[in-house]
Amino acid sequence: MASILLTGANGNVGSEVAKSLTAKGVPFLVTTHRQEAVSAEKVYFDFEQATTFAPAFKGVEKLFLIRPPQISDAKKYFLPLIEAAKGQGIKHIVFLSVQGAESIKVVPHAKIEQYIKDSGIPYTFLRPSFFIQNLVNQHGDELRNENIIYVPAGNGKTSFIDVRDIGEVAAICLTEDGHANKAYTLTGSEALTYYDVAKIFSEELGRVITYTHPTLWAFRKHMLAKGLASSYVTVTSVIYLTALLGLAKQVTPELALLLGRPPRTVRDYAHDYRGQL
Repeated sequence: MASILLTGANGNVGSEVAKSLTAKGVPFLVTTHRQEAVSAEKVYFDFEQATTFAPAFKGVEKLFLIRPPQISDAKKYFLPLIEAAKGQGIKHIVFLSVQGAESIKVVPHAKIEQYIKDSGIPYTFLRPSFFIQNLVNQHGDELRNENIIYVPAGNGKTSFIDVRDIGEVAAICLTEDGHANKAYTLTGSEALTYYDVAKIFSEELGRVITYTHPTLWAFRKHMLAKGLASSYVTVTSVIYLTALLGLAKQVTPELALLLGRPPRTVRDYAHDYRGQL
């Protein structure tokens, strides 16, 4: 039986972790919140139903943990989850955190990290910078239909990361020794403004992409009008605020050291996914 369990395997990062483990020939299980989808490879698990935690963790040694974007109450949902993981004897949690979680205590990731530390379960915290894929996943309508990048980051620089690289790092941490009780701040190899990103996208896509730099208030109003939850918009706004304030420009060597190669760049992403942009 596979001893690795992935949460969020259908998502942005989780799917890349699954691809990387598959490429390594490592068996794993994934969670599903649909009981009818349970199979030999899928176990029933619902972040909002604590009774599902212990059965899903039975026999699991390593857990890849992702916070669903709609869940912001870490104590209500993640504390019982981590207690269940400890009770079932999970030996290692690889948690997808966020850059700056060690100092930006208002993000739920910071509390989740602390709960994991307090549990005594060996951990690896992956603290990636802003996903370049989020420009499409969160703002793809504006990019494709209006040829604009609509985020409130001003002239602030961001060390963008490609989720494909995060997936590879997570697979390494889940399958190789030497990563217990460590936190990795993962970034790309360069810090760019959104004006830089717009220029790169324009060159790769063959059409003019404009960065419109809205205010935080205008951005929040726009996102709420799209029907997104207020808590989600708040967390997203805080992330962009860090860029606006110049706190997202840190570039670290950790990704390159872990992968043994340079990180993928914004230009690599724009080139590889130009058919979707």
